[in-house]
Amino acid sequence: MSEQAWKAAWIWGGGEESPRNEWRCFRASFETPEELAAAAELRISADSRYVAYVNGERVGRGPVRSWPEEQFYDTHRIGHLLKPGARNTIAVLVLHFGVTNFYYLRGRGGLLAEVTANGTTLAATDASWRTEKLAAQQPTSPRMSCQQGFAEVYDARIWDAAWAEPGFDDASWGAARIVAPVGSGPWKSLVPRDIPFLTEEKLYPSRIESLQRVKAPAWTAAIDLRNAMMPSTADHANPVTFVGYLATTLVLQQAGRVTLGFPSGARKGRVWIDGRPVEGWSGEQPERYADVELDAGEHFALLDVTSSDHGNTFHIAANADISFSFRCPVEGGDTPFALVGPFDEAVHIDTEPQRAVDLDEPGYVRAAGAASMRELEPVRDRIRPLPSAYYTEQDVFGSNVWRPVAEAYAIPQGLERALLPTPEPAELPRFADGDVELLVDFGKQRSGFHGFEIEAPEGAVIDFYGMEYLKADYRQHTYGLDNTFRYISRGGRQRYESPVRRGCRYAAVTVRGAAGPVRLHEVYVVQSAYPVVDAGAFQCSDPLLNDIWDISRHTTRLCMEDTFVDCPAYEQVFWVGDSRNEALVNYYVFGALDIVKRCLRLVPGSKDASPLYLDQVPSGWKSVIPNWTFFWAIACMEYVEHSGDRAFAAEMWPHVRFTLEHYLKQINAEGLLEMRGWNLLDWAPIDQPREGVVTHQNLFLVQTLRKAASLAAAAGRPAGEADPFVRASASLASAVNEKLWDEERGAYLDCIHADGRRSSVYSMQTQVVALLCGVAEGERKERLEQYLVEPPVKFVQIGSPFMSFFYYEALEATGREALMLDDIRRNFGQMIDNGATTCWEMYPNFAENRANPDQLTRSHCHAWSAGPAYFLGRSVLGVRREELGWKKVRIEPTPCGLTWARGAVPLPNGGAVEVQWRIDGNEMTLRVSAPEGIELDVRLPEGVTGSVTTVTTKPLPE
Repeated sequence: MSEQAWKAAWIWGGGEESPRNEWRCFRASFETPEELAAAAELRISADSRYVAYVNGERVGRGPVRSWPEEQFYDTHRIGHLLKPGARNTIAVLVLHFGVTNFYYLRGRGGLLAEVTANGTTLAATDASWRTEKLAAQQPTSPRMSCQQGFAEVYDARIWDAAWAEPGFDDASWGAARIVAPVGSGPWKSLVPRDIPFLTEEKLYPSRIESLQRVKAPAWTAAIDLRNAMMPSTADHANPVTFVGYLATTLVLQQAGRVTLGFPSGARKGRVWIDGRPVEGWSGEQPERYADVELDAGEHFALLDVTSSDHGNTFHIAANADISFSFRCPVEGGDTPFALVGPFDEAVHIDTEPQRAVDLDEPGYVRAAGAASMRELEPVRDRIRPLPSAYYTEQDVFGSNVWRPVAEAYAIPQGLERALLPTPEPAELPRFADGDVELLVDFGKQRSGFHGFEIEAPEGAVIDFYGMEYLKADYRQHTYGLDNTFRYISRGGRQRYESPVRRGCRYAAVTVRGAAGPVRLHEVYVVQSAYPVVDAGAFQCSDPLLNDIWDISRHTTRLCMEDTFVDCPAYEQVFWVGDSRNEALVNYYVFGALDIVKRCLRLVPGSKDASPLYLDQVPSGWKSVIPNWTFFWAIACMEYVEHSGDRAFAAEMWPHVRFTLEHYLKQINAEGLLEMRGWNLLDWAPIDQPREGVVTHQNLFLVQTLRKAASLAAAAGRPAGEADPFVRASASLASAVNEKLWDEERGAYLDCIHADGRRSSVYSMQTQVVALLCGVAEGERKERLEQYLVEPPVKFVQIGSPFMSFFYYEALEATGREALMLDDIRRNFGQMIDNGATTCWEMYPNFAENRANPDQLTRSHCHAWSAGPAYFLGRSVLGVRREELGWKKVRIEPTPCGLTWARGAVPLPNGGAVEVQWRIDGNEMTLRVSAPEGIELDVRLPEGVTGSVTTVTTKPLPE
């Protein structure tokens, strides 16, 4: 594709450099000489995301996530969409976040686009382009989560849906302005996209789960307290704590009962009305609801919202059978609330000393329980109206979590037409008192862009709410994730497809306030993922293992976007440590390489934020999980081992060396790694304090230093260059054995706290890592190997499939594959028993990292959990790499009581190793197929006899 010099400039419109949650449209028309049309290409990038159209046809979406210093751009072939010898139109929708999150660092609004053909520039962004803010989209819509951008509220009544068509009249739009030439502004350099475009596959729901008459609370609101209390937090994604209140006036036309609700939690939980505390709270955690009896008239309400806040939306609601309203208690407010505070605030960064906020601050203490604004007079300098930018009453999430009325009806025949690609629509039932909710099941977890086509009266509201899990009447709400959008009908037949990626299996589609018939023609998802085929395969005589392998593959596919991501719903974040295991699974299931290289290359871009490297990138959260950096370094070498790409080893070696040299500066006088950080390994109650000597990360550093030395060798670095790492590894291993082993307990303790206190906690996690990293030797090693078979009851047990990955590595390394399969059946089998189509983030044995301790898990689709797809290929099929780049492959199946298995493992240079075996007693027939030039070391299991057949596939002629 063309790489000619850019003639385009970055452009934007409107008065703000980086407006909050703004969708902006751009258009230009250009002449296309007949002889150039077929060769035309569109090069394009945007801050933050774009959807591009040529002559009304969607061309693509992008760009991929990147550090601003290296902004990626896309190149689309568009010749087939152009009219040769005529005037053509390009239109672009740009979604600008205006806030930093876990996959975007705030820059400024911008579009860069250029159409070229055979070296000729046909169109380029400049001041001649027309632009207009997309008025239908409401910028006050809630944040989706602290990790992501925004949900959306789209009022189709105030925007022309034909804005991207060639014939649209954009004369009323303003002229774009040039904001930066190429190579300046936040975008210091432009880099061509380094992975293929993602798939787009239109999929329909498989069934209707339920039909209900529902009612939302009479009043709902969503507030961004973090940005409201601390406006500078729009420029970073670090967690904060603030101390303060919300104040409002509740007005009743008559005496009666009002129910106050917090559908996602009440923060501090203290609420006063007219100075009296509201009590009697109820609801399933984290939801909180309370009834209050009030006289007619005005009532002053004060809410203590003091809390740690990473960027999640605060949802508040009220319901009553009587008329009520809220209004701002101070002059000049355009929302019903006033901010009282913050009286103190703090920003928290893992690797820096933490400061607790002052909950004894005199103004904060004095304000508690105030019965009127007059009583808040002593803190008047802390009071201001809540800005409207951080407030909306279009709260779809709150209206779906709290449903004062939810009445189920039998599903009538014909309603299923809404799910089928047929011309006949389904007419939705109408209720005289209430709205209609259709809950649909997409059959599996899905990830992509949701849409619908509908006939509805003007002003009818269509709400979408995606969920991952339900069972009978139970719905697991996505607390911490506003997985919603709202569409307000323009009237007549229309379609809408959200440009915001969401993950879910179930969707509640609710039509509210329709003044006439509503016909639903279709509801769908455009599933979008990294483009891979099912190159790997696995089947065996155990149907449960087959199901587990299938959900592991589907999980991995959904978590391959423009990087590996942890999950397609809650976060969509490239977590550096998660991706090491995801890459290994991918090698065995799909065999993709470019996405792995892209992920590994993104990590060093965080060096300016921390030389220890961030745990999620590119991100505005300056968080460091040391193990995640160690896993990244290990993954660099594993990629070289898998691919045979020594040039990549040479590219990454300086980056690995850089960060490890900084980690070695954290070695204390005892020879151990001691540091502040998010010292995480597993979601379980192991002792892993934010400061001190944490045993598991000392152990992983031992292994990482060894792997780094191997990377240097693969890179062809001079002999001895990595010797300091070899010596440091040996020294650290010795210190771990001397200082962190407890002879009385026969185990490694979890940590030594910063105050010198030795941990009283012993965990399976720490013992597994000690085995895996080769630190335990002799009798200690034998004892830990026995723990693999019989974990001590008093040890903390494994809490997540992520940790199970390392446990399985240890079992495999010690020849205990049968125990591994039993563990897979037990832990992943419970997922299958609960209808899972993807792997859960956690096991349901601890309370960590979930909104309610009774939840089975938080995320129901988490790629760090897909390990069985890797281990079944390695162990049951027995396919393992023996030399760099798979030049030599060992095949040694491990039956573990199975009677047959077959499958394939893709190779990095094309082709696959295919294995098929069957065993009867001690007699095995084994067939192996592999490409020519691959050296095979085929072995029957120990104690088994039989026959081996090998087949060679030939390469294509050059």
